[in-house]
Amino acid sequence: MFQGFEKHLRYIKGVGIAFRIGGHGPALLLLHGHPQTHVIWHKVAETLAQHFTVIAADLRGYGDSGKPDDDAEHLNYSKRTMAADMAELMSDLGFERFKVLAHDRGARVAHRLGVDYASRVERMVLLDIAPTLAMYRGTNEAFARSYWHWFFLIRPQPLPEMLINSAPAQYLKSVMGARSAGMAPFTPEALKEYERCLALPGTATGICGDYRASATIDLVHDQADIDAGVKLTCPLKVMWGAEGAIEACFDALSEWRKVATQVEGKALPCGHYIAEEIPETLLDEALPFLFSAE
Repeated sequence: MFQGFEKHLRYIKGVGIAFRIGGHGPALLLLHGHPQTHVIWHKVAETLAQHFTVIAADLRGYGDSGKPDDDAEHLNYSKRTMAADMAELMSDLGFERFKVLAHDRGARVAHRLGVDYASRVERMVLLDIAPTLAMYRGTNEAFARSYWHWFFLIRPQPLPEMLINSAPAQYLKSVMGARSAGMAPFTPEALKEYERCLALPGTATGICGDYRASATIDLVHDQADIDAGVKLTCPLKVMWGAEGAIEACFDALSEWRKVATQVEGKALPCGHYIAEEIPETLLDEALPFLFSAE
């Protein structure tokens, strides 16, 4: 995995951010989802590195990145804070402008990154999400059953953390294996990494903080953008799995067009874990868009 990449740790305002970097050319930031790490990109990273300097980072609270405690207002895991981590990381690496490819929780961080650092993000591909505010407001029975962990993880400390820490591998398989493709998309090497990182001290706190923030302070920030007429202005491509909850429960393109000015997108023939289920299709769809001139 990640042939030709180097792994590093940079401290951003006291929080270590782990990442791999490889390739050459313009900068492309890769952000992962829950309950995984930057390893989700292992099937596409080497191809992307033929065209870009690829930075595949672990979000705070995940992987080998730092895991600060959750706070009363969940500011430590607000998407604004998590986006600031990535903006500063890219500055530290010498990239004032960059492109983004992000999945799931990382795509929520990317959305905030594109709004708060609009002059720096050139274009963005987001995978298998609708905007957070739209998803909470549009929650129905089908969505709640499919995304049960959204409502489990936001319960107050320490119950979710205790349950995850008691059987981290089982929690991981209960979330990932419940999707349409089951556990088939995940290579043994990648799965071993996900299990290792989920069992690290502080990971349960971090992932719960991430979700608690999305149900509280992130919604405040998103509503403030809507009230002020602030939208994501970089070219945006959104893609989602035709077999997943986004397709079944939301009109993803319509929701993104409410909060972004330049949007295209489509459903892909897969479930939630696009980069691991259909990596070649993802590359075929994402690369022409990322290569496009401004």
